[in-house]
Amino acid sequence: MTAQPLELSMALSDNGRTRPIIDGVNGIEGLRLRVTVVHPSEMFWRQLKFGDFDVSEMSMSSLLIAAARGDFTWAAIPVFTSRMFFHTRALVRADRGIDKPEDLRGKRVAVPEYQQTSAIWSRGIFKDEFGVDPRDVEWFMERAPDMSHGGSTGFVPPPGVRLNHIPLSTNIGEMLVSGELDATLLYLTNTNLVDRSTIDIAREPKVRPLFADPPAEEQRYYAKTGIYPINHTLVVRRELLAKHPWLALNLYGGFLRAKEGVTKRAREALDSWVETGAFGAGAEKAFRADPLAYGIKAARPVLETIAKYVHEQGLTDRQVRLEEVFAKSTLDV
Repeated sequence: MTAQPLELSMALSDNGRTRPIIDGVNGIEGLRLRVTVVHPSEMFWRQLKFGDFDVSEMSMSSLLIAAARGDFTWAAIPVFTSRMFFHTRALVRADRGIDKPEDLRGKRVAVPEYQQTSAIWSRGIFKDEFGVDPRDVEWFMERAPDMSHGGSTGFVPPPGVRLNHIPLSTNIGEMLVSGELDATLLYLTNTNLVDRSTIDIAREPKVRPLFADPPAEEQRYYAKTGIYPINHTLVVRRELLAKHPWLALNLYGGFLRAKEGVTKRAREALDSWVETGAFGAGAEKAFRADPLAYGIKAARPVLETIAKYVHEQGLTDRQVRLEEVFAKSTLDV
């Protein structure tokens, strides 16, 4: 008699690497999935506050912070659905004399949420590469405490950090346009239950990217560090994993097969970068191998860097080890 597949609820964001799972083109052995497409901002809030889904993407920073506080509800699977050079997404007012990251010192800088992974990557890179400490900046956070990821992980501003909450009557976009803010590390206008900004900043002449040539900065940073920042990983309820130990590797294998279908397109998108020669021979070889590789072995330096940044920025009392958050059976892949 054939065993019935295990039915699980799953939340994913809609991107190239998850689309085959969402569409059911790539099934996962032993599972019947009920997939809901949710924007990450809302997904993480719902998971951290309510635990709405059995499997989902998860913010790397919130996962590490929860673990440091003794919350091991979720076991991570080394599937990385979002990677980006987040520091190049910073936007600044064109009239504030901010021409380089060092000019952010003393400025009023927004973030949708202080503990979100993209903001942690940007602050860590700005400190390591440009000498800008988070305490050099006055921060403004858009998400209200009850609608934030940190509301479920016990967030308090780290010592020495000046953090203001943006009133519910306004948002990052409106404050940037009005001149009440000088910059923002990230700007989100996607409709969801958590984020509030709606203005199309690309149409505002008063606001421009911090980096005049973001791809050039991304190439420089990658060539120097070999780090392609990871934002999201996959998680499954740890209690389910205890009952069904095969879940971890089945999920990993299913998402890996789904990614193989989009790897060719990802490599083609990188061709324009490689053609510039800006990476150098070593970095080009790494990109050709697979810059979006899943698995602990390939991503350990990147994962340990985000764990280090979370700790250095005062969001955990120690650097959380990868072995604490990733499913044991995935540590060797």
